Amino acid sequence: MASRGRAEIVEHFPTTHQRVVDELGRRVVGGVWNPGDPLPVEDALAAELGVSRGVVREAVKALMAKGMLRVRPRTGTRVLPPEHWNHLDRDVLRWKQDGDAASLLRDTGELRLIVEPKAARLAAHRAGPDDLRVLHESLAAMEAAAAAPGRSGYVEADLAFHRALLAASGNRLLGSLGRAVEIALEHSFLISTQTPGAVEASLPGHRAIVRAVEARDPTAAAEAALALIEAAEREIAQSPGMPNATPGDAG
Repeated sequence: MASRGRAEIVEHFPTTHQRVVDELGRRVVGGVWNPGDPLPVEDALAAELGVSRGVVREAVKALMAKGMLRVRPRTGTRVLPPEHWNHLDRDVLRWKQDGDAASLLRDTGELRLIVEPKAARLAAHRAGPDDLRVLHESLAAMEAAAAAPGRSGYVEADLAFHRALLAASGNRLLGSLGRAVEIALEHSFLISTQTPGAVEASLPGHRAIVRAVEARDPTAAAEAALALIEAAEREIAQSPGMPNATPGDAG
């Protein structure tokens, strides 16, 4: 019985731990606690959240690892400014999606403008047969989803296309960056595709990227990627799903 009890604790602790990490992280991102603010003492947080002090302590350590909190003798646990946060962390991206969505959309758009045209240019130089095959398959999946009822699977296919483009650049860091920010990209695509006509309008831009990469035309590939992102930014601005909040300075 004792060993079974230990197994149950191991099985359920991560869920409780993540729940507390999520709650504290959302409060930080959402501005419940501002930079420099002290967190309530462990006993108070544990009582409020219905968990042990140990769970709270481990959750605080998790947020420290993400650059969001700092623990110092005599001053306790305090919130760090956003410039210290790891904004590529998947949890931080999720919390920003929930509590600072306008800022996340802005940051995602700017990152795409910096990265994707260069990735497309590199892909036109470096893409191999397998890279081209995956790009074509992803584009075909987008076209099929666009024609399906409710456009089911379109965003997933769009994400796969952009993963394939970064991979085709031949730069492993770009591939890793794309995977790291996929939550932010998915959020951006979900917002932009809510604009009427956006899905149909985006397909020619994706086709232009594939044609340019296949033709080994780096300038055309970069220009097509830039045009696609700029169109997406306009669609986001017009989208009924666009957050009403003014983008903040955090980011």
